[in-house]
Amino acid sequence: MPVLPWAARRPLPDPVKGAVRAAADLAGQATRGRRALPGALLAGAQRCGTTTLFRALLQHPGVLGPTLRKGVHYFDTGYGRGLDWYRGRFPTRRAVRAAGGGAGAVVCESSPYYLFHPLCAERIAADLPGVKVVVILRDPVERAYSAHAHETARGYESLPFERALEREEERLAGAGELLASSPRARSHHHQHHAYLARGRYIDQLLRLEKHLGRDRLHVIDADPFLADPERHLPALEEFLGLPHHGGIRFGRHNARPRAPLPPALRRELAARFEEDDARLAGWWGRTPSWRDRPERR
Repeated sequence: MPVLPWAARRPLPDPVKGAVRAAADLAGQATRGRRALPGALLAGAQRCGTTTLFRALLQHPGVLGPTLRKGVHYFDTGYGRGLDWYRGRFPTRRAVRAAGGGAGAVVCESSPYYLFHPLCAERIAADLPGVKVVVILRDPVERAYSAHAHETARGYESLPFERALEREEERLAGAGELLASSPRARSHHHQHHAYLARGRYIDQLLRLEKHLGRDRLHVIDADPFLADPERHLPALEEFLGLPHHGGIRFGRHNARPRAPLPPALRRELAARFEEDDARLAGWWGRTPSWRDRPERR
């Protein structure tokens, strides 16, 4: 079965997409011994431009993604299925060697829950020794508001934004213990209702650093990167061990319309993230772009 680049395929009706994926997954399992594991992961953060960045990366002739999907969600919600199941979702090693004009390819997937899930860093380190992890971040206030619109549109949220923020701590109580109880454990609230917690980036990055090492992490500030990708893309290509490719075009994907965030609420939330952003700046060695704006000073 030929494997098309994920970003190049035209959207299919959901029933057709499901049937095609099921057939591809069966073929992948039958040939899993000949398939490659990823050398890179785009681990998040959610609603920070992960889909845009992933689709752009797949335009590089030296990058291949999983079969018929953006992400596999193995290290977060699918870990109980086992490594062979995960391997079956990727291209064959022969296809990887042939990619990039015969120079080989970096296999990559994008699952934005990997950054926030408390067990993913340890699992990634155990199963993918040497993997490189890319993280893209944006203003955590905008991220939280965008995530609420996203979860509401998907039918996972019924509360208005401010009420959801009030309920967040209650909703997330006990989620860590639940997720640690079994490789198959899942927490709906942790995955879909962590609007503020997901924006405390520094603790998530420190967890990755603990298990993977700082040199295997590449952190991107979304706004300056997406505003001028030609300037910033070469650093990412170098991190992934790829030659520069000038033909990559960045679109805008998964954006959802929403009313402007009230200025008073924006200021309140920015203040709540101030300490975490300061810790992030110290670790990162740079001030995040959202903290360098005049209204934040």
